[in-house]
Amino acid sequence: MPLLRSWVESANAPDTEFPLNNLPYGVFSVGEGDLRCGVAIGDRIIDATGLEQAGLLRADPQADVLDAPYWNDFMELGPVAWDAYRRGLQTLLAEDADEQVQETCVAYSVPMAEADLHLPFKVAEYTDFYAGRHHATNVGTMFRGPENALPPNWLHIPIGYNGRASSVVVSGTDIRRPWGQLKSPDHDVPAFLPCRRFDIELEMGAIVGQVSNGPVSVQQADDMIFGYVLLNDWSARDIQAWEYQPLGPFQAKATATTISPWIVTKAALEPFRTATPAREKELLPHLREPGPMLYDIALNVSMQPESAAQASVIAQTNYREMYYSAAQQLAHHTTAGSPMNVGDLLGSGTISGPTKPERGSLLELSWGGKEPITLQTGETRSFIEDGDTLTLTGHAAGDGYRIGFGPCTGTVIPALDAAELPY
Repeated sequence: MPLLRSWVESANAPDTEFPLNNLPYGVFSVGEGDLRCGVAIGDRIIDATGLEQAGLLRADPQADVLDAPYWNDFMELGPVAWDAYRRGLQTLLAEDADEQVQETCVAYSVPMAEADLHLPFKVAEYTDFYAGRHHATNVGTMFRGPENALPPNWLHIPIGYNGRASSVVVSGTDIRRPWGQLKSPDHDVPAFLPCRRFDIELEMGAIVGQVSNGPVSVQQADDMIFGYVLLNDWSARDIQAWEYQPLGPFQAKATATTISPWIVTKAALEPFRTATPAREKELLPHLREPGPMLYDIALNVSMQPESAAQASVIAQTNYREMYYSAAQQLAHHTTAGSPMNVGDLLGSGTISGPTKPERGSLLELSWGGKEPITLQTGETRSFIEDGDTLTLTGHAAGDGYRIGFGPCTGTVIPALDAAELPY
């Protein structure tokens, strides 16, 4: 699909993340104003709440669904309404829209540079997966050796755990280094200390836009997905190492999960579908895909120390490297009868490629701290230090345009002082 041209000139630039082909959904405010639903186009945000209140573009003729500071009510309307609303937006913003329409849209818009961005949806529940084969192989090799890198079930099901919806934050939120119980191999008892091996995980997040109350197929699961965000699963590796047996991650993953501010709809990503990799073990029928379910999305991780003038790119990979798609993850999630809700968030698991520069976590990049990486400043890192800013970016590349998500950024600030703790 070629670039769809808009009368918003900045939306036609080849390097913008928000052409007419994209139109992602977010929540914004200006100054002390209310939080409002918005749509990104070039360097502007269309006030979707304002358009609805004025009766200029409505998703539901019978009710206001964009009068709350989240897109959940809109998602509940379902795929037919999603598609109709997107077509209406594209008509208003297309290059051939009449002058009065353009003037109206300008009146109901703000420059993106003047806006603050907020969580774009109300997170109902959060599940994180472990579905990238290269990541799972790397981590397993570090701790169990290459012959036992993958658990016996890994090639048969997407492994996951239930995380904390309350810890999901929008890009730009500072991340405080956590305290936790750490156990060194050369000590008999654990100690309660600030995390020393704080890390990121480069992931994509899939947002569930429809309710299910029982098992669904992979195709039905794909139909339920509303859109995608970039996702950083902040991870306390030393806390995790002591706590994870026998039930898996707990406090190591409870500090924060950062997501990018714009929901890129599944419709915008449709031209970039690609297949999951060939299967070493045939999947059972409930996990088999009827067609391509992954997306070709280039991803980057950069790190900027507090003292540095610019960031250093430390990893580059692609979402197509995943072994299980979000649709497979969602379908598997429903097999035991667990209801899925509008606003449920599914983390893909760390996205890594086959080579060292494609590894989506510092745990892998530094090989457990044994091989520190060197930044452009000359500084080295095994794990994150206080003051470091980590940024995830990603885009799908079309013919003369790109589909982007906005940055997924967080700066790590020091742990609470011991005197501030209640014990």
